[in-house]
Amino acid sequence: MLSKDSLQFLDDLKANNNRDWFLDNKKRYEVFKKDYHQLVSDFLDIMKPLDPSLEMLEVKHCTFRINRDIRFSKDKSPYKAHLGVWISSGVKGWNRSGYYVHIEKGSSFIAGGFYCPEAEDLKKVRKEIAYFHEDLEEILNDKNFKKEFGDFDRNENNILKNPPRGYEKEHPAIEFLKLKSFETSHKFNYEEVTNKDFVDKMSKKLILLKPLNDFINRALTSEE
Repeated sequence: MLSKDSLQFLDDLKANNNRDWFLDNKKRYEVFKKDYHQLVSDFLDIMKPLDPSLEMLEVKHCTFRINRDIRFSKDKSPYKAHLGVWISSGVKGWNRSGYYVHIEKGSSFIAGGFYCPEAEDLKKVRKEIAYFHEDLEEILNDKNFKKEFGDFDRNENNILKNPPRGYEKEHPAIEFLKLKSFETSHKFNYEEVTNKDFVDKMSKKLILLKPLNDFINRALTSEE
């Protein structure tokens, strides 16, 4: 769980997203950061026994800097007014599927899968789907998975209009093969993060994504 003070810090930062305000509230940020890291530690304590691939993770592998990269962004706000937790075996430059927690007023959610893979990784995932789509369908059709996550997140930006090169439109998994990103998500209320059972509750939902993450990571790590 996060403290109400930490949520208030995020709210205030969103309303005062500039360097002068941040420096004036540096002590508040340090308290927030400590709270943030404790939240990540709590998630790892629960998730590691449930997913052995996470065993080597430390808190530092799962956190994000509060500074935004504004080099190529029209939004020049210097700081992130949200909190993210990324739990994945893909450390040290490895691209892997994983679990994500996003805490932001009006847009809080948990998610999992593989977000916008690079070209070579995308080819590997599509190949795995093409040959083993029955495995993927079984994962997505699990009643508990469907209850919490439904299906892959789909929008016009992450779906090809036509089949990818090398695949026929009649392929039984063509709607999966046309995806450019393989993530799924579940929204929750911002205020829930202050509940004592927040981490336990969200971990039980996140671990439902393990079979999907295993499927994607199998594609990324299998030899040709």
